[in-house]
Amino acid sequence: MSEFLAGKAAALDAADELAGARKLFALDDAVYLDGNSLGALPAHVPSRVADVVTRQWGELRIRSWDESGWWTAPERIGDRIAPLVGAAPGQVIVGDSTSVNVFKAVVGAVRLVDDPARTDVLVDASTFPTDGYIAESAARMTGKQAVFLDPADLPAALGPTTAVALVNHVDYRSGRLHDLPALTSAVHEAGALAVWDLCHSAGALPVGLDENGVDLAVGCTYKYLNGGPGSPAYLYVAQRHQAAFDSPLPGWNSHTDPFAMTLGYEAAPGAVRGRVGTPDILSMLALEASLDVWDGISIDAVRAKSLALTDFFLECVDAYVPAGSVTSLTPSAHADRGSQVALRCEDAPRVMRELITRGVIGDLRRPDVLRFGFTPLYVGFGDAERAARMLSEVLRG
Repeated sequence: MSEFLAGKAAALDAADELAGARKLFALDDAVYLDGNSLGALPAHVPSRVADVVTRQWGELRIRSWDESGWWTAPERIGDRIAPLVGAAPGQVIVGDSTSVNVFKAVVGAVRLVDDPARTDVLVDASTFPTDGYIAESAARMTGKQAVFLDPADLPAALGPTTAVALVNHVDYRSGRLHDLPALTSAVHEAGALAVWDLCHSAGALPVGLDENGVDLAVGCTYKYLNGGPGSPAYLYVAQRHQAAFDSPLPGWNSHTDPFAMTLGYEAAPGAVRGRVGTPDILSMLALEASLDVWDGISIDAVRAKSLALTDFFLECVDAYVPAGSVTSLTPSAHADRGSQVALRCEDAPRVMRELITRGVIGDLRRPDVLRFGFTPLYVGFGDAERAARMLSEVLRG
């Protein structure tokens, strides 16, 4: 069986239209399946960052705000991310952390609704914890209540008291893909607004923010977008909401005339009003350089390979791993799957430690979930076969 699957992997890799993208990244012989936590380094980024440090900062110094385009970086980089999430230009602004942008989005959405009878902020109960913490605090600050529920129960919970729904596009533990078009439509039918967290979907699959009428969205850039550790997040504000979007963090960078230094705040037009303070230029420009790997890449091709990779990995797990030793938490249906596979496993911490010593880098969600992220730009079918084979060896002792 191993020879058959190894041969199948080789054939799939030979036919892979995205295989050439792997050479754009700084990788070694390890099987890197943790790009859903931290994307690999694009090989050209160090030299670009060196130029930012030595020439733009070291030589031009403050002149770089104009001459090197530092001041306009949040909008410029936002427009580069926009096609990857299905947004037209002028709706995505880069800066701050995901947590800060969740706060802006939830409070901003409640203010857009502006209806005291709508008292509920519905929150995906399986969300990454910070989203829940932020949403609950934002609800208290705006006189609302946070209601936590399973995304499957969201349509039934929507009603005249719903102000906002905050949902993760892909569940970070299980890899379940939630139905963004259908849930957004249901939220709108109830008269509420939809805020989506795209951290585990942007760069892995089509999102379609404009096409599906999403109101606001947030996401990080250090996973499938490969922006680097702690790279700045982004905020999407749909064009139709921008004139009324009232950010709870009105910083000088989002003022219509930042250098007037006036006491009164007047919001800039467009998505720029999502800015707050001085951009974190070093990490922001590293992100901008990283996005070069997307030139000429079709997100539909990425999605097709992602599904093929995860299908093949699960096939190899079924063939290699002792029966009953792992259980997949990731849905088998393509329409319900992101770009990771989560396996429930007894003694998962030890198993992942052993896998890492054997050159298979995944990660762990305590107490018992092994996560394997499949980044189609640099993960191949041979990687998937090797990872399943090493998992079998570890589980067999």
